[in-house]
Amino acid sequence: MRKISKADLSLRNLKKLIKKEFNETDKLIRNQINSDVNRIPKLSKHIINLGGKRLRPMLTISCAKMLKVRNKNHIKLAAAVELLHTATLLHDDVVDESNYRRGEKTSHTIWDNKSSILVGDFLLGKAFQLMVETNSLECLNILSKAASIIAEGEVLQLVETNNINIRKTNYLKIIESKTAALFSSACEVGGVVSGANKSQKKKLFNFGKNLGTAFQLIDDALDYDGSSVKMGKNNGDDFFEGKVTLPVILAINSANKKEKEFWEKVFNKKTRNKTDLKIAKKIIKEKDTINKTLKLANQYGEEAKQIMEGFENNPIRDALIDLVDFSLIRNH
Repeated sequence: MRKISKADLSLRNLKKLIKKEFNETDKLIRNQINSDVNRIPKLSKHIINLGGKRLRPMLTISCAKMLKVRNKNHIKLAAAVELLHTATLLHDDVVDESNYRRGEKTSHTIWDNKSSILVGDFLLGKAFQLMVETNSLECLNILSKAASIIAEGEVLQLVETNNINIRKTNYLKIIESKTAALFSSACEVGGVVSGANKSQKKKLFNFGKNLGTAFQLIDDALDYDGSSVKMGKNNGDDFFEGKVTLPVILAINSANKKEKEFWEKVFNKKTRNKTDLKIAKKIIKEKDTINKTLKLANQYGEEAKQIMEGFENNPIRDALIDLVDFSLIRNH
């Protein structure tokens, strides 16, 4: 029997505390993908059934429940957050030309690029419908702003592809946009529908931002030192796609002449191969940049925990603090 890790336990504990709301959200998500156009539910079910932890809707539910929400709007918002996230995954897989997600073929390889993009647009529309149903202009504003920030981050990442001179500040801007923006918004809207005050909403936003940044930093580190099966993507995907992430940025910053020439040559190529990845991993290991990336992730994680400790003590608050540890120690 597989030993249950501390990370898995923290996630299970939070799921147990929000089980009823989580199941309601899942049911609502599946209801939203219904359409007379057969390809829409088929393609949507394919990506939804690939699983994932559903951290983002869990954050919305948890933050709302922690602050004693008194209606069902957090369910609608949690579903909207997950639909928004799923839409970005469909679009990302096309942009990144990814063939696999969580060990299964990506939607655009089963159907085609056009179908994936259009179904992604359909899911975005459904997400905004759910936001409108809450009658909260503030929530609509928060999540629509997040959607534009995510797109902005993806475009910036596209512009910076293969750029070995990318600044660390730009790299952090990319991950704060494409990942942390939805984490922070997912938390904040949970507070809004619970009648949170200005200070609480700001804390929830900053908790999500720090958690999301830590989460993406771990992902970027694991791309060079993780299990493909657990990660939900192939080891080395970022490298093959020409994404210059922090482990590489730090390795380039301390590179000697020969190493600098390797990085220039390899990222100037149209495609990179397994031999290139092997050399890249060797340099990264020698420079210890995976641990340096993990250290930065831990700093963001500690900040997230400190913010959450500012809320009144209750089981969900404690579970959210533990969830930070899940994000930090998963797969490593």
